[in-house]
Amino acid sequence: MTTSQRVPTRKLGSVEVGAIGIGCTAMSGWYGKADEDEAISVFRKASEYGVTLVDTADCYGPYTSEETLGKAITGIRDKVVLSTKGGLTFTDRTTFQLVPDGTPAYMKTALHDSLKRLKTDYIDIYYVHRLDPKTPIEETMGFLADQVKAGTIRAIGLSEVGVDILERAHKVHPLAAVESELSLWTRGPLDDVLPWCIKNGVGFVPYAPLGRGFLTGNVTPETKFPEGDFRAKNPRFAEEAVKANMVYVERIRAIGKKHDRSPANVALAWILAQGPNVVPIPGMEKLQFLEDNIRATWLKLSPEELADLNALPPAMGNRYPDKHSSGSHN
Repeated sequence: MTTSQRVPTRKLGSVEVGAIGIGCTAMSGWYGKADEDEAISVFRKASEYGVTLVDTADCYGPYTSEETLGKAITGIRDKVVLSTKGGLTFTDRTTFQLVPDGTPAYMKTALHDSLKRLKTDYIDIYYVHRLDPKTPIEETMGFLADQVKAGTIRAIGLSEVGVDILERAHKVHPLAAVESELSLWTRGPLDDVLPWCIKNGVGFVPYAPLGRGFLTGNVTPETKFPEGDFRAKNPRFAEEAVKANMVYVERIRAIGKKHDRSPANVALAWILAQGPNVVPIPGMEKLQFLEDNIRATWLKLSPEELADLNALPPAMGNRYPDKHSSGSHN
């Protein structure tokens, strides 16, 4: 594969991006220590393939993901569609406890600090990371709408919200994208959020599209995650849950063999088939992940293969530990 084979494009609202983007959670050490130099190399190579969307957040690390990304996009800012998020604060990094804050005062500070870390004067898509139940979404959106007018951000997104909140927010200012977890083993958004996005011309950005690595086939019941890895305390990665959920890997692997493709390619191709406005953001902190994952944009699964994957049973285990605010991503 050469960089002359550029990925096709899709739209998030009016923002054009490559059909697959890069999620930057892993670059913060969420799944273990990351190699900053290799991560920077990935960004540089990605732009040559037409992979333009890069997605991060201030709480990844916290801060380290944005700091790495700020270094990586120096000199290639015009080739990158940069998205980040604000509105979550850590109360306990060791247990991944996060608290939402959508007040305009806090969002102003969060946005300003993200711009400094990212070494840029504007954000292409700025997301409200999680809904703050104490702050009406209209107040948060009002602040962000003012930032669009000022040119500090170019488009607005929301993360992990329902249709009722989307309706209210969209009335204040048009949304460009909704970011929520979506993969073969987390299919909730297909019921209502994704249809709403398609109807309203809003992009949908699935995080954790490879099930935090599970759907790649690289996790087994014997896998032991190191201290600090988010999956070590995640119910879906407990030994019994992994055993039960291996049915996903078996089904994906069987389809992949027919196409001479990796399990990751099949899992991502299934997501891409869910709608023309869907742009998954798998973690690609290694060059080998980048070069494999982008091949999914050229894989077309048959109706029979899609139906076979759709027939998979619900996954065993909650997608987050108890009392977790679901603030982690890709």
